[in-house]
Amino acid sequence: MNRAPRILAPLAIVLALLAAWESYALYSGVDRLILPAPHEVAQSLWNDRSLLWEDFTVTAGEVLLGVLVADIAGFACAIVLHRWLTLRISFYPLLIASQTIPIVMIAPLLVVWLGFGIAPKLVIIGLVSFFPIVVTTLDALARVDPELPKLLRTLDASRWRTLRHVELPAALPGLFSGAKIAVVVAVIGAVFAEWAGSSSGLGHLFQQAIPNLDTARAYAAVVILSAFAITLFGLLTLAERLIVPWAHEPPDGRNR
Repeated sequence: MNRAPRILAPLAIVLALLAAWESYALYSGVDRLILPAPHEVAQSLWNDRSLLWEDFTVTAGEVLLGVLVADIAGFACAIVLHRWLTLRISFYPLLIASQTIPIVMIAPLLVVWLGFGIAPKLVIIGLVSFFPIVVTTLDALARVDPELPKLLRTLDASRWRTLRHVELPAALPGLFSGAKIAVVVAVIGAVFAEWAGSSSGLGHLFQQAIPNLDTARAYAAVVILSAFAITLFGLLTLAERLIVPWAHEPPDGRNR
């Protein structure tokens, strides 16, 4: 398939949206302190690049470490819940309930418990990232052909070998799907975490820019967060295709 349309079509859509945004900001009469024009956001990206980069490195480190912890913990939790049905029935409702707790409610409490360092931020990022990883991995495990474990048992395979050769490969596509969701919500979680208590990071910069009426800088921070999330999503998609290529093979064997 020709790659040009796959590149040009999204680019055209982005340019059209930017043009519409620019026109609306300039001619609708809306206060520029509420909605800056794209060219003002671009100016802030350039003029404040040192400040934005410094804060971005802080937020990026929190997101990467938080998602890594959530990936490991979520994958392990999914395996445990898959293997022990009683534990899954008991724990799964609590897992769902954990996602209904507003971050703004527990963030101050985490700061009291863990201080103003990176620990409460990792907990918040992990909390919002953990759930999609567990759910998608469990769904992938549930789709394993039940005849395969039975076949291995007839061959006197141990439970560990069944897990290693059948269930873990089946769970990997689910893990990657959950991780792709997690990197997006983790960025939001990092912002909320930095709002609760931080002296650096893009969330802190955003919180400082709005009261100072520097809306363009706040939007510039959002642009960087969005670009970061898109980049992580794309890298995970590439890694998924390299590590679990069988998950992307069409049933008829033709190339996509």
